[in-house]
Amino acid sequence: MGSSAVDDPRFVGYRRKLIEEIRARGVDDLEILQLFDRVPRHLFLPEGVWPRAYEDAPIPIGFGQTASQPSLQAHYLSILRPTTDDKVLEIGTGCGYLTALLCLMADRVYSVERVRDLSKRARRALDDLGVHNTALLVGDGTIGWRKYAPFDVIVVSAASPSVPAALVDQLGEGGRMLIPVGGRETQELVLVTKVEGEVQEEVIGGEVTFVPLLGRFAWKEE
Repeated sequence: MGSSAVDDPRFVGYRRKLIEEIRARGVDDLEILQLFDRVPRHLFLPEGVWPRAYEDAPIPIGFGQTASQPSLQAHYLSILRPTTDDKVLEIGTGCGYLTALLCLMADRVYSVERVRDLSKRARRALDDLGVHNTALLVGDGTIGWRKYAPFDVIVVSAASPSVPAALVDQLGEGGRMLIPVGGRETQELVLVTKVEGEVQEEVIGGEVTFVPLLGRFAWKEE
């Protein structure tokens, strides 16, 4: 990953402040915090919202979608802890920022996004930063990406009324998936693990708010 964009003097200070906010919200793993220093969030966002790029807040990215709150993404990473041997499936590429963070931790990231323009924009940002260990697909994320299954880690960045069975089926032995489950307004994070073929679900933390996961095995478009 190139350093010129990362070291843009307009944003370095804001990025360091964001890292301190993430730490204050309970993520103090140095390896994870360093990821947020290495990836310039503003380059994944529409230029009109760059002044807000390093707020610890969700940011609108168009098409009714948002870039998730960075401290929540750091929480995701601290729970799932992808390793350099892991193959990751991401449901909801969005702006591609979390995709880039995952690519720094994992061996390979496969990311599915239903909005073609968002996927194209994310691809450009990833390419501009020299992130090449990822493949992007435009399609229904609730179906997953069976061609490359099984996955060691599945990251779902949108809220589902239940855990889609198709994604559970694509989780490998010893794999873990984090997904917001609940209503359209509020959800709980559910950690799904598969050990010796047995699937277990555990609620992690308190209430969260994500955009709805739309598709065959989740919410239908209104």
